[in-house]
Amino acid sequence: MVFVVEDDISMRRSLTNLFQSVGLDVIAFGSAREMLQSTIPDVISCLVLDVRLPGLSGLDYQTELARLNIHIPIIFITGHGDIPMTVRAMKEGAVDFLSKPFRDQELLDAVVAATERDRKRREAQQIVANLQSLFETLSPREQGVMKLVAAGLMNKQVAAELGLAEITVKIYRGHVMKKMRARSLADLIRMTETLGIRANRPEQTQV
Repeated sequence: MVFVVEDDISMRRSLTNLFQSVGLDVIAFGSAREMLQSTIPDVISCLVLDVRLPGLSGLDYQTELARLNIHIPIIFITGHGDIPMTVRAMKEGAVDFLSKPFRDQELLDAVVAATERDRKRREAQQIVANLQSLFETLSPREQGVMKLVAAGLMNKQVAAELGLAEITVKIYRGHVMKKMRARSLADLIRMTETLGIRANRPEQTQV
């Protein structure tokens, strides 16, 4: 889906027709405030945003979306662009900054790049969500073992750190590997890094 925020009615209609002609769903708005007040479908999408708008400008809307933790790839369009505008937009994560008049294909290419970026972001978020769900099935002790194993400790070191018998650590470790669906230690380490929960190895550990 492509969202369009453009105050010029004829331009808004032209953009809508262009995107629909290639099979894209489009929702168009006349201002940033209008879009903010609307319920936006949670689908792979991008935003084609005019820089100069009544009320909240396109650049300020980009900042507002980031503040609201709304991650939607933005393609700026403008008839009055300049270098500072372009630099600001790109630094804040815009996919492209097109000056009017632009070629239809140029805009469509930018939309393809933007929606692909959104698809990859959503896939990455889903991976994290799935891993988090698996992690939450672990008992507190199993979570502790997982963090220490991911930090590079051997079973006997984990046992000393947690005050457990080494055989008990082996059992917990087996549970962790099974519940997290990890195929190897390297796989488990990647999971903890993805979740951002990798424990730092203690400076002093009994062996």
